[in-house]
Amino acid sequence: MNVQENVSENLKEIRRKKQMTLEEASRRTGVSRSMLSAIEKGDANPTISVLWKIANGYKVKFTSLIENQKQENQVIRAADVMPLTEGDGRYINYPAFPFDEKRLFETYRIRIDAGGSLEAKPHMPGTEEFITVFSGQVNITAGEEIFDLNEGDSVHFLADVPHAYRNTGTETVWLSMILYYRPL
Repeated sequence: MNVQENVSENLKEIRRKKQMTLEEASRRTGVSRSMLSAIEKGDANPTISVLWKIANGYKVKFTSLIENQKQENQVIRAADVMPLTEGDGRYINYPAFPFDEKRLFETYRIRIDAGGSLEAKPHMPGTEEFITVFSGQVNITAGEEIFDLNEGDSVHFLADVPHAYRNTGTETVWLSMILYYRPL
């Protein structure tokens, strides 16, 4: 989908969600009713200044007008992921799906080699972590709580407190991590 198609679809959807007529949208944005209609139909290619007027009038981010908002299938190839390392390279974080304001979560694959650990600072208030261990043994602390997990175990905890992960076995730990951010 090209930018003009994205704008057309996004404008229609945003105006529908805000339950605005074209006349009201025109009043809010300072863009003529006929121009808004033509943009929504995909018959006009608006300038950046017109898009800024619309974004300001609709009180939305500029990028929400131009980005592809449709849910499309997405494959993340392991070879394309840039790993993040901590603890002398013994704690490796492979980001899979980064945070997205529409989804309110992000996901990671975590590898913790023998002797590896990470101490994490508190996340934003209300942040939750969902972890499933696929191999190895890991000790996770969240505030005063301590969780000793083995292969196949899962844990959910509030991550707005100091928390830590430590490989307590001799084999590599592999786990899946989902961070969920409650809407503010």
